Amino acid sequence: MTGKDDVAHMEEELPLGELPLDAWHRGKGARMVGFAGYHMPIQYEGIMAEHSWTREHAGLFDVSHMGQLSFSDEAQGQAVDAALELLLPSDIKGLKPFRQRYSMLLDQDGGILDDLMVSRPGDGAFDGAAIYMVVNGATKYDDIGWMIEHLPDDVTMNHMEDQALLALQGPEAGEALATLIPGTADLIFMQSGLFDWQGAPLWISRSGYTGEDGFEISVPGDAVVALADALCALPQVKPIGLGARDSLRLEAGLPLYGHDLSPAVSTIGADLGFAIQKRRREEGGFIGHARVMKELADGPGAKRVGIAIEGRLPAREGAPIFANGIQTGEVTSGGFAPSVGAPIAMGWVSLPDSAIGTALEIEVRGKRIAATVAPMPFVPHRYRRKA
Repeated sequence: MTGKDDVAHMEEELPLGELPLDAWHRGKGARMVGFAGYHMPIQYEGIMAEHSWTREHAGLFDVSHMGQLSFSDEAQGQAVDAALELLLPSDIKGLKPFRQRYSMLLDQDGGILDDLMVSRPGDGAFDGAAIYMVVNGATKYDDIGWMIEHLPDDVTMNHMEDQALLALQGPEAGEALATLIPGTADLIFMQSGLFDWQGAPLWISRSGYTGEDGFEISVPGDAVVALADALCALPQVKPIGLGARDSLRLEAGLPLYGHDLSPAVSTIGADLGFAIQKRRREEGGFIGHARVMKELADGPGAKRVGIAIEGRLPAREGAPIFANGIQTGEVTSGGFAPSVGAPIAMGWVSLPDSAIGTALEIEVRGKRIAATVAPMPFVPHRYRRKA
């Protein structure tokens, strides 16, 4: 969960841009803060209430600060696939139409530059692009620069700045969205489709970053206010801010780039090896492959772990972690988990101290508090994997 210090830091970031829903958020009483270069809603009625509403019903998140990119070529996507398999460790050639995958950009040393979602559009979505990608808002311009540097001349990348992006999350998200767009009821986790809503083309995937069932909706910026109004007019849906998005993803055990992930850490240590399919591991050919293979063989030096904390005092990012009296790592995300009813954290620790059940101590306000390496997610995922 975002703490007071984090909010104060976000409010200091200037200059800030405005997203298409800026006035809409303010009209609903949102507290706005600076995040990833934009004015963004941190909360409406309160983080705890918004967190619980999303777990029980459906919450609407504005994630339009994220970067939406499309890739095309003159060879029916063959050049795009080959180019992106240099940049991403995932199997792009084997990605089927209307499906998507979680992946990463790696640097030459195998450090994580960003994590992202990559999809194969169909039905002429995004002007017939071969690939659609969503990258993190705080890193999107660095990502674009990195990809421009490494993409061949026969691949065109388009930054879709006119598109907004909404996330509808929660156990009642499917029912709510199907009220407006019936065809979305047939989507399953990590499946996408192109839908028409009042003449506006919507690219909708059944995915999200809360651990709940839900959808991400790419919508033209000039139609997003009407869509947000229509969704929030439904009894299941309320607008939800960044604070609850952070506490939800932490309970779901999902890493946040710039906190749990960075160029200093590796894919295998981050427990994200599932994003590198067997063919890519065997064939290589992607930037950072050498480190991935070395850590698969020898193990990483450190690992991302979940941490259960005794008592009620939360540990925040940067808090040192000790095992047997010796510092073994530090907290990268932490806060009180409303659904768990206790403080939890995510952090990096040395590999020998990463086993489930390992006793730890975390230094908070000059005091060491007892903690334990815990399995993630802290709250079970509820993705809709079958029709």
